[in-house]
Amino acid sequence: MLLMIPGPIEISPAVAEAAAAPPDSHVSPAFIEHYGSALERMRQVWKAGPEAQPVIVAGGGTLAMEIAVCNLTEPGDRALVVNTGYFGDRMAEMLARRGVHVDQVRAEPGSSPSTDDVAKALDAGDYKVMAVTHVDTSTGVRTDAEALAKLARNRDVLSIFDGVCATAGERFDMEAWGADVYLTASQKAIGLPPGLALLVMSARAVAARRALGTKPPMTLDLAQWKPILEAYEARRPSYFSTPATTLVKALDVGLGELADIDAVFARHAQVADAMRAAWQVLGLTLLPADGLAANTLSAIRYPEGVGPELTKAIAARGVAVAGGLHPALKTQYFRVGHMGYSTRRPDHLLSTVRAVAEALVACGHSCDVEAAVKAVASRI
Repeated sequence: MLLMIPGPIEISPAVAEAAAAPPDSHVSPAFIEHYGSALERMRQVWKAGPEAQPVIVAGGGTLAMEIAVCNLTEPGDRALVVNTGYFGDRMAEMLARRGVHVDQVRAEPGSSPSTDDVAKALDAGDYKVMAVTHVDTSTGVRTDAEALAKLARNRDVLSIFDGVCATAGERFDMEAWGADVYLTASQKAIGLPPGLALLVMSARAVAARRALGTKPPMTLDLAQWKPILEAYEARRPSYFSTPATTLVKALDVGLGELADIDAVFARHAQVADAMRAAWQVLGLTLLPADGLAANTLSAIRYPEGVGPELTKAIAARGVAVAGGLHPALKTQYFRVGHMGYSTRRPDHLLSTVRAVAEALVACGHSCDVEAAVKAVASRI
């Protein structure tokens, strides 16, 4: 089964080999080198400055969100959430559970609040933090991360960007844009199996943790992890909690495949354009409004007369795609991932479009299968 959901995704042979290797000791010279190298490479992929602190912890994207929330805020703080879907709701709930007063700038599913609306909201409140989902996996909506990061920085507001469905697939320049936290998980465009929570924190974010009066839970505390991470980057053994040694080794390999990150961003944009061309040939429309569609996935409305049975018909043709996730629209659309390793595999993309097209025909939707396949082939 070809895995074309918005994560987990197909992984490269080199990453698969590293992830399948027997575990190393967490203080072995070989592992220390992989850990230190992975931390250094995260700064390159994130386009973060030398003072930024990369963090690698066993867990998932939700844990990375929790780390960001607990290290930048404490009870009584105020936060603004720029909400574009399911994961904006999750971030708001996390902040509220931390005792933070949360306001939200929302938009209808498939849309995004305007930069002007966010600016007005920031100016109307005394906010410590602004949280944004760069690409919401539930809607396929991509926010203008550069503009929003600069809005926050110009107002001395800390910015948290949930990049779970964006990092290494959508352009993000952490240092130049002045973002304070950019977080993700290993199973998306980074190109690994699930299991690692990954984030990079600016020097401002690190300072915010030092200034907290209410400590985070120990396992989420940057103050607990920072000396460990610094030791590994200096190629010295250290210990707080046993790292996921095989996944960290795979991370080092995977990040090495992303060394030319600008070319990676360009490839994702090219592939997304090709996939959107195919959906148009098939008579399909996207959930995101014009100009807001992510490069890492397509959230596609079911055509008239077709419903959730389509995903099963696609799976019967050897390709796994995902159903809807946003609660208000769950049965109205499906999602196709096109990120990471599969953007380097034209056969994956062609097989996916063919499976979707043939499944549509099987479900009673009239469309030209070969024309859709050619639309992709001509653009990749």
